[in-house]
Amino acid sequence: MPIVNRIADLHPDITAWRRDLHAHPELQYDVHRTAASVAEKLRAFGCDEVVTGIGRTGVVGVIRGRKGTGGKTIALRADMDALPIEEATGLPYASTVPGKMHACGHDGHTAMLLGAARYLAETRNFGGTAVVVFQPAEEGGAGARAMLEDGMVKRFGIEEFYGMHNYPGMPVGSFGIRPGPVMAATDSFTIDIEGKGGHAARPHLAIDTVLTGAQIITNLQSIVSRTVDPLKSAVISVCMFQAGNAFNVLPQTVQLGGTSRSFDPEVRDLLEKRLREVAEGTAMAHGATAKVNYWRGYPVLSNHARETAFAASVAQEVAGTERVDTDLPPMMGAEDFAYMLNERPGAFIWIGNGDSAGLHHPAYNFDDDVIPFGTSYWVKLVEKSLAA
Repeated sequence: MPIVNRIADLHPDITAWRRDLHAHPELQYDVHRTAASVAEKLRAFGCDEVVTGIGRTGVVGVIRGRKGTGGKTIALRADMDALPIEEATGLPYASTVPGKMHACGHDGHTAMLLGAARYLAETRNFGGTAVVVFQPAEEGGAGARAMLEDGMVKRFGIEEFYGMHNYPGMPVGSFGIRPGPVMAATDSFTIDIEGKGGHAARPHLAIDTVLTGAQIITNLQSIVSRTVDPLKSAVISVCMFQAGNAFNVLPQTVQLGGTSRSFDPEVRDLLEKRLREVAEGTAMAHGATAKVNYWRGYPVLSNHARETAFAASVAQEVAGTERVDTDLPPMMGAEDFAYMLNERPGAFIWIGNGDSAGLHHPAYNFDDDVIPFGTSYWVKLVEKSLAA
């Protein structure tokens, strides 16, 4: 039976799995219900191995093809965790957990990969081994790194990694991909400013940390505009300013916090260096001090050329050449799938979610019409990559 027909048959089941996951969101590594449901289904599908507890709460299923022995091993990854957001969709299957929702579509990612696992376990129309990876803690917890540190690559002999994420605003039934950097390195920082507190009516006797913080924010914007090569991309955003609690008191301390984003390792180093220099220098000019804490987060997600071309060809089979953008612009968001692509070659592709609310928005919802396209992509990718 052609793939499209069988996956169309599975569409109602996959939709039901997705909506159940949507109604029961879990955060970061605390995805015990989700992981248990995934593992139970993989066993029911007849996977050759189902291993839980990798990277704390990750799940891995192994499906071996029936077309010959040997062959390579590729891994398909989906993320399972939700976000600490109060849902505002009003859907009948909306989150039943206050303050948590699937606002990034990981419920859809998990459900589509489960659908592909079911199909692949039934048909096994390939040689080699398909490894389905269900990862916790993509949203800030580096679950991909945790699974790698647990020895996932060596244990399952993974030679290539492939990932997929939905894309609001891109039409349903379309895909986007590009070789090279796709998503940015993401770092975070705090700046603790100390001056001299005092009465607001006598500023000359104080060292104003609020004014100093405001000047630091303004001066930080000069880093990208006047220090970074204009042909390269970077962002510095101050997103937090915590200061004082009275109308007539100049506070002794202020804290700023924010994020920096970049695609180039040299630019990443430059942003950290200049951020420290600008913050400390500006504070000194005002008679205050600034202590900068800087944390490096997810690395740049960079697609490998050969695997990207292959993934694009698979997407074109599923959606048609005209519905696959092979030069999708990079974006400043971050993805911990980057760790997997640093470990082995592979590619990360975007799949259209239609005219939905944006990712991480309380009105966001994964479009179930995406399911046949995403599931078909996974199936075709395995059968083409592992053709006997």
